[in-house]
Amino acid sequence: MPDSSRAAAADRYADLPSGMTICFRDHGDRTAPAVLLVAGLGEDLTFWTQPFFDALVARGFRVVAVDNRDAGRSTFVTAPPPALWRQILARPRGDAYALADMAQDAVGVLDHLGIARAHLVGRSMGGMIAQTVAATAPERVLSLTSLYSTTGARKVGRPALSTMRLLAAPPARNRTDAVRAHLRITRHIAGRGYPIDDAAEAAVAARGWDRSAGDPAAGVARQIQAIQRSGDRTAQLSRITAPTLVVNGDRDLLVDPSGGAATAKAIRSARHVVVPGMGHHVPEALVGPVTQYIAQHAARVGEGGNHVRTP
Repeated sequence: MPDSSRAAAADRYADLPSGMTICFRDHGDRTAPAVLLVAGLGEDLTFWTQPFFDALVARGFRVVAVDNRDAGRSTFVTAPPPALWRQILARPRGDAYALADMAQDAVGVLDHLGIARAHLVGRSMGGMIAQTVAATAPERVLSLTSLYSTTGARKVGRPALSTMRLLAAPPARNRTDAVRAHLRITRHIAGRGYPIDDAAEAAVAARGWDRSAGDPAAGVARQIQAIQRSGDRTAQLSRITAPTLVVNGDRDLLVDPSGGAATAKAIRSARHVVVPGMGHHVPEALVGPVTQYIAQHAARVGEGGNHVRTP
């Protein structure tokens, strides 16, 4: 790969023992400390955007981003999606996968690449997945950064009613509708301090639609089901020993800021940063500040950091 941080990475694939094929991209110097980026609900890896990749590479990291199962070019599972009533009542099907399975997918990509330990960065549902990796495979984690995520506890991190009404709209069934739906929800949740760039967001949504290897609506429903099956993970989070940074905005209409506060409270010695005006989105104006938080947090740990408890 050229030395320039602007060089775009190609889609690559890891065939895992579970039967999942996980698509990923690998940016930057292969000898640099690795950052693993885990995207949110229904997002493919390109939702992180090229400027976000570039900023982390420029700060001296190897950046690996994954398509979660049921998103992007990774495996779309064959199990039927849950019926709407199951989603409303949080009653997953018996064949539902859980966040733990998605965490194993992420670790499987690290195994495929021969990366022993990485700095984990996840946003929203991706934050839940990264938290799960940190709790269940601490030996693989240098540090954890959880962006606008939550613990799974029912009383925190709940979406606003206005957001729930938007999410209840019929799913997009073509590229044009997908772009319109993305613009509508992103305008709503992006935060009062950082209005979105419509053209840039339309491009993100169109690219995500084009990259989807399956039915996006069914994939989202199964991912929601995974969150619901995993339930309240507060006790699990208390076992995390990796140095942890929790970042969220002060007015998030998708995952209420109480979710970030609960995450920081659950994880021993977690550092909590609340960004004024930030919502449930990282627009280009926030790429610099957010990647700086991540880089500074990782720098405090360093490759020699060892948080793993010994027997």
